Amino acid sequence: MNNAPLQSAPAEACPLPGPDGQTLDLGIEGMTCASCVSRVERALKKVPGVEAATVNLATESARIVMQASEQGEALLRRAVRDAGYGVREQALADAQDQASPWTGFGPVAWGLALSLPLVLPMLAELLGRHWMLPAWLQFLLATPVQFILGAHFYKAGWYALKARTGNMDLLVAVGTSAGWGLSMWLWLTAKAGVVPHLYFEASAVVITLVMLGKWLELRAKRQTTSAIRALHALRPPLAHVVLKSGETADVPVAEVLRGDVVVVLPGERIPVDGQVLEGRTQVDESMLTGEPLPVAKEVGASLTGGSINGEGRVLMRVTAVGRDTVLARIIGLVEDAQAAKAPIQRLVDQVSAVFVPVVMVVALATLVGWLLAGQPLELALIRAVAVLVIACPCALGLATPAAIMAGTGVAARHGILIKDAQALELAHRAKVVAFDKTGTLTVGQPRLVAFEPVPGQPREDLLAVAASLQSGSEHPLARAVVQAAREEGLPVASPQNVQAVAGRGMQGEVNAQRHAVASLRWLEELAVPLGALQSVAEQQQARGATLSVLLKHDLAAPGGYQVQALMAFADEPKAGAREALAALRARPVQLRIISGDNRAAALAMGARLGLAPEEVMAEVLPADKARRVAELKAGLHGQGAVVMVGDGVNDAPALAAADVGMAMGTGTDVAMHAAGVTLMRGDVALVAAALDISHRTVLKIRQNLFWAFVYNVAGIPLAALGYLSPVVAGAAMALSSVSVMANALTLKRWRPPASLHPRA
Repeated sequence: MNNAPLQSAPAEACPLPGPDGQTLDLGIEGMTCASCVSRVERALKKVPGVEAATVNLATESARIVMQASEQGEALLRRAVRDAGYGVREQALADAQDQASPWTGFGPVAWGLALSLPLVLPMLAELLGRHWMLPAWLQFLLATPVQFILGAHFYKAGWYALKARTGNMDLLVAVGTSAGWGLSMWLWLTAKAGVVPHLYFEASAVVITLVMLGKWLELRAKRQTTSAIRALHALRPPLAHVVLKSGETADVPVAEVLRGDVVVVLPGERIPVDGQVLEGRTQVDESMLTGEPLPVAKEVGASLTGGSINGEGRVLMRVTAVGRDTVLARIIGLVEDAQAAKAPIQRLVDQVSAVFVPVVMVVALATLVGWLLAGQPLELALIRAVAVLVIACPCALGLATPAAIMAGTGVAARHGILIKDAQALELAHRAKVVAFDKTGTLTVGQPRLVAFEPVPGQPREDLLAVAASLQSGSEHPLARAVVQAAREEGLPVASPQNVQAVAGRGMQGEVNAQRHAVASLRWLEELAVPLGALQSVAEQQQARGATLSVLLKHDLAAPGGYQVQALMAFADEPKAGAREALAALRARPVQLRIISGDNRAAALAMGARLGLAPEEVMAEVLPADKARRVAELKAGLHGQGAVVMVGDGVNDAPALAAADVGMAMGTGTDVAMHAAGVTLMRGDVALVAAALDISHRTVLKIRQNLFWAFVYNVAGIPLAALGYLSPVVAGAAMALSSVSVMANALTLKRWRPPASLHPRA
């Protein structure tokens, strides 16, 4: 694996709007290459109040951050139109997304029909037949292609000239016009009875091939945006809302209010986020989280809009609607990532800004050079035309955004939400992956890991007593005891006269016998000795466990209580966490745990996860986590990236400080906002999967840029030296865009490696 850093410009993240700011998205029509992107960006940034503007060729869209203004959007639209481009309405964009695969092929079909007769004599020559269409027929076939089907090239090229810049359309317009004009001159100046060799077919075929390439490119673009369309399709149009009268009415999802009660029937998509009020079912959340197995839902469980209800009918109370739903936030994250511009793309834009003027100079030099070499004007002009055609920088503008769109889309389908392109580009360079412990590598809830009775006492009976005494408590340790008893099938009775002792424990009666559950602190205050359980307590404390003691009231015993059992509590590693860390270590990356827990507990958990003591940073205060991440970054000396994985509010500064922050989707909104990547399942295995899709996406970007530059850099001298005709140059130029899109689309076949899913 090549982890060498990309040589790119520094990232310029689109800033967040200020208190009085707004973010607008516009669909842009008419862009054909990276030069168009630069021109639209410049036009937008000149609008008063605009703070930042990012244009994406692959999505044909612009994202603008500007000061709030009543006329702001109108000014932006006018700026786009004055630059020579159109603004696409959202309704039209949606229609195009749902259009037939053959939409837009009509002009291409006309171009093929008119150009084919012009090409037939060339094909016949390969078979030894020498014949040529009459000049007047060539003119009649080529002229509609040149000036009717190719009219948009002239229009866009004219706007580029007015803006004192260049683009693909200008190169095509100039090149094909030169070929058409040369043919007219040769035809009109030919001697009577002489049929000169004309170049109408070159101009017509170049325009047709460029149109064909753009149509194929458009089809490929629809596939790269399939992830967004699939997410939008998860929203059902109606919800069955229970009215105050008790009747059920079908209400558009956009009109559902927070607090409404909604009926979800078996097999239906859940319309909005909510909480189960009645019923039980299994829910398929695979399109949201990537989790293939249905998830059991009972009363009190959360339901996510867009997921599919199983066999049960449930009533749910709506907790979030509109932009506040999980699905809306997912769509927003994916759209943000696909609209953003990766750091490497900024370097491409800088190159493209000077590329077209340089090509015009090279084409002129080719024309003059061949004339000075004694070649006829028609030969020199045709070779200059070939230079103009082969040099069109369409593929350069598509290379990076096409790969990013495909990569972020397929990652979203597998539960990996990449918020910005910079995170996607940097993650493959990961040298250190640091984890928060609680809730990230562990379940985040204490479990009863040991229940040790005094020798000679029945373990099951005492565990049932402890669970019964604590059955009415909401304390996490009490819930852990009750859960352990129920897992073993033990009876849990209702206690009597229960009294909580703040910070110490609780006491009450179970089966007419007074008992207490005490912390070690309370035990010391009562002066009750642990006796035979002292050594067990020391062993559990060395492992970092939290201890409680089950006591029985006995006036004859010291302190009035007799120790019956010792209970040890600890957090448990998430299922598959150890295997997931092993997969990360094999990449290879260095692993670290940054935890606020005491050293004994942190080291014990690290050992269970397969980490060495030097890989565990314990007793780190929340405010110091970001500093520890900064120290890890400094230790790499710029040779690699630090990834921080966390889930809590206290992890947010560390997530922001890391090169790439990854937040568990089961964690807090604050953590997810600070992170560049969100892992929807909270599955540690997704960390390695995120690094893998980052690596593959960056590889596709490099491949695309390589091929885009190869077409141009190798093609220009070949055309200038006369080895490429305009027709071949046009085919190569069209093929470059299509090949870049096709290469990016191979990312859609990505699946997280099986080794990253030890539970499967």
